[in-house]
Amino acid sequence: MSVAHKWLEQDPWPTKQMSREMLESRIERVLTLTNIGYLGTVSKSGSAIVSPLEVYAEGLSVYFLPQPGSPKLKAMQRDPRVSLAIANPMAGWACVMGAQFFGNATLLEVDTPEWKHGMKVFKWVGSSFELGRDLSGPPRTMIARLDPDRIVYTEHLLRKQGYAPRQIWRKDSDDVQVVQGTAKFKPV
Repeated sequence: MSVAHKWLEQDPWPTKQMSREMLESRIERVLTLTNIGYLGTVSKSGSAIVSPLEVYAEGLSVYFLPQPGSPKLKAMQRDPRVSLAIANPMAGWACVMGAQFFGNATLLEVDTPEWKHGMKVFKWVGSSFELGRDLSGPPRTMIARLDPDRIVYTEHLLRKQGYAPRQIWRKDSDDVQVVQGTAKFKPV
């Protein structure tokens, strides 16, 4: 039982949908609160590869720099399907806020107009400074862009306002979907 956050015990969870505009605003907010994400790719054997990496966004498009020759880069070259999880550090379920992005990663070749634009979005100067790299220009490596097909947004504080804590955005739909949740688990 939660003494401080009784609304967390509500069962079943609320199912009220946010508007698409409100959901997009919340997703963009998550993208401004942290710049570390966890990228899931598909290995040659079909197993998952999950890698932490630095991310920066423009709207709902997320940019990241895959290390040259890394397993994640090789995986994306074979199979561009990725999942990217971004969450704020949490101190309990009352403050959980994050988003999981699904779609295909596009690898942008050095010196193309898309690469130049991506390097303006990606804050490479701070990263390069921290890593002791050359600051005279952006790293001469591919940058990746994820334009999501689907985003699953989770924020449990929404329950306090009557909204479902898990809302699903889809590129090809103006409707927001929600996932019914429960506070109760049955013993196995």
